[in-house]
Amino acid sequence: MIQTKKDYKDYLEADRVALGINRGIRTRIKQIIAPHYIWQFQKKLRKLEYYKNCRKDIWGKIRCEFLRLSFKKISVKLGFSIPINVFGSGLAIVHYGTIVVNKAAKVGENCRIHACTNIGASAGKKEAPKIGNNVYIGPGAKIYGDIMIGNNVAIGANSTVNKTFEEDYILIAGSPAKKIKDIS
Repeated sequence: MIQTKKDYKDYLEADRVALGINRGIRTRIKQIIAPHYIWQFQKKLRKLEYYKNCRKDIWGKIRCEFLRLSFKKISVKLGFSIPINVFGSGLAIVHYGTIVVNKAAKVGENCRIHACTNIGASAGKKEAPKIGNNVYIGPGAKIYGDIMIGNNVAIGANSTVNKTFEEDYILIAGSPAKKIKDIS
């Protein structure tokens, strides 16, 4: 979670690298001609997290409200329903499309997530998944319930994950999901 301005800059840099966005004048010109909307979304997400968590002064609160409106607008445009303070640094959203995440979910660093993914609670309960670091979530994956997923896990496309997988370095897939194999 972003707690300082340094954290904010570190998160932005990790997200930029995860998305494969280069630095430099050529990239800035390209952004003007053909904007990378997912990168714009992620920058707004991180800025809103910074203002919500760190700026408690009156100007910070005012700026936070304007950011919230701007963030909501781009979220609707891209089809994302991603609350603040859920994803760790190094987030890579691969495609536009429906992504729904519960505000109680926690996802570690370096998550790569595809479209049509749902991470949520189950049966009206407040508890949501806790997902480790370096997790790949394939398109169409549904992850729900009071479960934990370990580090360095790949979740296959169209999988339904409703039970805990605490083991690291595994591939899980299927509906309901099961361990397919160990991965490196």
